[in-house]
Amino acid sequence: MSEFLTDVQTLRQRARQHIEQGPITEAYGADRERVISVLNEALATELVCVLRYKRHYYTAQGMNATSVAAEFLQHATEESGHADTLAARITQLQGDPDFNPDTLTARSHAEYVEGENLVDMVREDLVAERVAIASYNEIIRWLGDKDPTSRRMLEEILAVEEEHADDMSSLLAELS
Repeated sequence: MSEFLTDVQTLRQRARQHIEQGPITEAYGADRERVISVLNEALATELVCVLRYKRHYYTAQGMNATSVAAEFLQHATEESGHADTLAARITQLQGDPDFNPDTLTARSHAEYVEGENLVDMVREDLVAERVAIASYNEIIRWLGDKDPTSRRMLEEILAVEEEHADDMSSLLAELS
C-alpha cells in the first residue's frame, strides 16, 4: 500500500512548510500564474456571456419570445454561477479574479454580439457556446493531471455549456 505514497512523516513535514500557500503544495504540478491567467480568461468569457444573455432576455421580441427569453435568463443565471466558481478557484490559487469591465471583452474568448432579432440572438448565443466548448476542451487537455481540481471544475462547466449549445441549437431549428 505504501509503494506509491510518500511516507506519512514526510507528508506531514512538507505540509508544515510554506503554510502561507494554503492549498498549494509542492504536489501542484501546473504553472500557477499561467493557470490563474487562463482561468481569468474563462471568467471573462462567462461574464460576457452573462451580459449577452441578459441583453437578449430583456430585448427578445416577437412570436416565441417569452419562452426563448426564459431560456436566455436561465442560461444567464447558470453562466453567472460559472463565473462565481471560476473566481473562487482563482482566489483559491492565490490569484485575483479580474472583473475589470474595461478589458472584459478583450479577455473573453466569446464575443458580445447583440443580434438584431430573435433568430440572430439565438445564433449568436450558440456561436458563443461553441467557442466556450472549444476553448474549455483545450484548457482541460492542457491542464491534464497538473491541476486536477481546475480540470474537474472546467469539465463540470463544459457539460453545462454543451447543454446550452444543445438548447440554442434546438431553438434555432424551431425558429428558422
